[in-house]
Amino acid sequence: MGNRADLLAGARRCLEDKGWARITVRDIAAESGVSMAAIGYHFGSREALLTSALIEAIDEWGTRLGRTLSSYGTRGATTAEHYEALWAAVIESFVADRTLWLATLEALVQAEHSDDLRRYLSGGQVEGRRGLAALLRGTTEDQIDDATARTLGATQLALFTGLMTQWLTDPEQAPDAGEVVAGLRALTPLVADGG
Repeated sequence: MGNRADLLAGARRCLEDKGWARITVRDIAAESGVSMAAIGYHFGSREALLTSALIEAIDEWGTRLGRTLSSYGTRGATTAEHYEALWAAVIESFVADRTLWLATLEALVQAEHSDDLRRYLSGGQVEGRRGLAALLRGTTEDQIDDATARTLGATQLALFTGLMTQWLTDPEQAPDAGEVVAGLRALTPLVADGG
C-alpha cells in the first residue's frame, strides 16, 4: 500500500476507535505509520481525509448490510414474519457494526461544515429510500417510482434511523424486532381510514 492508502486505513481505524471529533492528525499519523505532512499532501486536511475514510467505510458496510437484508426471513414465512426478520437483521447490524453506525451519526453533525460530506450523505439517503422500498416490495430499485421512494422508502428509513439512535443510546431499553412490528400495528388504526 502507498501512503494515501495507509492514511485511509489508519483514519478508518481511528474512526472506529475514537469517533470523528476526538481524532487528531497525530492519531492518524501514528495509526497509519505515515507522516503528518502526508495528510496535507494527499488530502489537504484532516477533515477531507476523515470524510474520504468514512465514505469508504460506509460504502463497504452498506454493501454488506444490503446483502444481509436482501436475504432476511425464511422460506414459507408470512409477510409479517419476513418483516420482523428484516428488523432483527437490522438490529443485529446495530450491534455488530456499532462503531460504524456511531461514526455515521457523527458524520451527520460534521456534514453541517462539509459540503462534500453533506452531498454524499444526501445521495446515500436518496439511494437508501429507493433501496428499502425495493426490498419491501420484493423488486429491483429501477422498478420503484419516486412517489414510492418518497413514501414507503422514506418512512422505512425514518424508522431505521430512529431505531438506530435508540439502540446506540440505550440497547437495554430499545425495542426488539417483535416490538417494532407490534408498534407499527398499533399505529395502523390512526391512518387506516385515509383521512
